Amino acid sequence: MTEEINDKKDNAVVDMLLSRNVEESMDSETMILETQKRVWGALKKGYEYSGVVDESDEYLRKHVFSKLDMVVLYVDLVGSTTMALELPSEKIAIIMSSFAQEMAAVIRQHHGYVLKFVGDAVIGYFVAEGNSLLTADNAVNCAKSMNTVIQKGINPILNQYDYPDLMVKIGVDFGQNIVVRYGSDEKNSHVDLMGPAMNIAAKIQNMAKPNQILIGGDVCSRIHPTLKNNFKQIVWKNDEWKYRSRLTGEIYEVFGFKG
Repeated sequence: MTEEINDKKDNAVVDMLLSRNVEESMDSETMILETQKRVWGALKKGYEYSGVVDESDEYLRKHVFSKLDMVVLYVDLVGSTTMALELPSEKIAIIMSSFAQEMAAVIRQHHGYVLKFVGDAVIGYFVAEGNSLLTADNAVNCAKSMNTVIQKGINPILNQYDYPDLMVKIGVDFGQNIVVRYGSDEKNSHVDLMGPAMNIAAKIQNMAKPNQILIGGDVCSRIHPTLKNNFKQIVWKNDEWKYRSRLTGEIYEVFGFKG
């Protein structure tokens, strides 16, 4: 009996470390409903989002010149140029703002930081802080939630106004990045992240198809086995993908979400 209890305790510890039963602080249905309320308000009444709490800037300033293990996520809006040519500028501004802010909300929901908005893309990062397994799971679940929010939260509201569906491409990678500060002013000089994971996550995102999630091999090796079963290695044609692993020198493996 004692042995059985100990086995259960051991399994619970393993599950915790592998983040099998990590619960999100907001369930998917609630997240979708909250998204719809905000997007509807933005389109109908010119709803203004509250500004993104600049937690990232504060965090990075505390770690200037530090090397941090993290998962980087790029989410890019597909077809924004076409929308810009077909829709009034004020509507485009509302759609783009809503998209960016909702993606930022999902990142924060999954314990990540919003690094910046770049055109029609949002860049987030998830600091490992000793548990890269949990961090990888958070980032991948964040990517999945982004697709859910777009397809079940934002698009149904846009459809009511005869606007086109939004689609995104998402790229995720893990690695060590350094916090850099451009200037000597500790409070006001621009801070940013620089490193391989930043670059490769962007390259991976560029290779994704609309509504596809692609993750690097260093992320795939860290996520829980049940989550990993949802991914399949991408087989590249010819020289589509030429980037090599920072550790092995072999072509860096990329995996696509099968859902």
